[in-house]
Amino acid sequence: MKEETLPTTTTVNIQLDTPEEALALLGAGDVNLRRMRDLTPAKLIARNDTVTIQGDAAHVQAAERMVREALAVVRAGGELSLDALSRSARLSEEGRSLAEETRTGVSLPRGLKPKTPGQKVYLDKVEHSDITFGVGPAGTGKTYLAVAMAVRALKERKVKRIILTRPAVEAGEKLGFLPGDLQAKIDPYLRPLYDALYDMLEQEKFESYLTSGVIEVAPLAFMRGRTLNDAFVILDEAQNTTGEQMKMFLTRMGFSSKVVVTGDVTQIDLPRHVTSGLAVAKKVLSGIDGIAWHEFTDVDVVRHPLVGRIIKAYEAAEDAEENRRAARRGDLLSIPEDERDGRHGDH
Repeated sequence: MKEETLPTTTTVNIQLDTPEEALALLGAGDVNLRRMRDLTPAKLIARNDTVTIQGDAAHVQAAERMVREALAVVRAGGELSLDALSRSARLSEEGRSLAEETRTGVSLPRGLKPKTPGQKVYLDKVEHSDITFGVGPAGTGKTYLAVAMAVRALKERKVKRIILTRPAVEAGEKLGFLPGDLQAKIDPYLRPLYDALYDMLEQEKFESYLTSGVIEVAPLAFMRGRTLNDAFVILDEAQNTTGEQMKMFLTRMGFSSKVVVTGDVTQIDLPRHVTSGLAVAKKVLSGIDGIAWHEFTDVDVVRHPLVGRIIKAYEAAEDAEENRRAARRGDLLSIPEDERDGRHGDH
């Protein structure tokens, strides 16, 4: 009887340079370490400045790639979220590197780094295009990164001002109000843009820019009739523009300016009979030189890992509902015309 050969146990040790590096890699309360343990059959042990990996040689090799990849992200200044660890494990299995795929030549304020390959591509498109459309679900960083690029351009004196705008649909985009009354109404809809700017700039500097007009945050209706020269202009929530508003906005672009348009076509708040200006722009402007399009997916969501799963669940439900509607339309067409409303022929 042939004796069964037991798998050889392999051990690999990975040294960490500093306690801060260890904390960034392992996470508060070892939350990242627990995630990595979930992603590999190998045994992971963290003691002081060493991560030890033990187990079957093939499993250890894969786990070592995952841990070293995570460590490379930390050493590059990136944030090691639980979702990033999952992506890193998937890329490692394909022989690819998260650190490499998120590396970009674009330097951002506050040491910000792209956290997904999709974010890296988006930043590169914003850097090299006059107009960039960033389309995708919530949590992908499309607006936040656009604001970061705007602040960078202002600090490097590539532009003289930043203009951030949104269609204030709920406040009534037919803005026939006095400025004071209007400001009170539209502030809640502009608040996410203010929040992003607060993250990029010291409060005193931000207030100074706002007072002097170097930074302007305003509803879309305020853009009508203007020419925006030497500016970095961001249109957020563009799915809530009409075709006319989108055309008006894009034709405000002046010399030495850059425009970024962000939106999520699954979150349209317009009346049902109104077509989103973002959808119209996709049909009309695709293929024009100088205009770039970037579509984020749930893989680019960098909020809590549940957000990506929530987005997928809603997309699946919407697809199922659309299939049901299509089936009902097909059933209706199969019924004789004089019977579709419940009536029958006379004979």
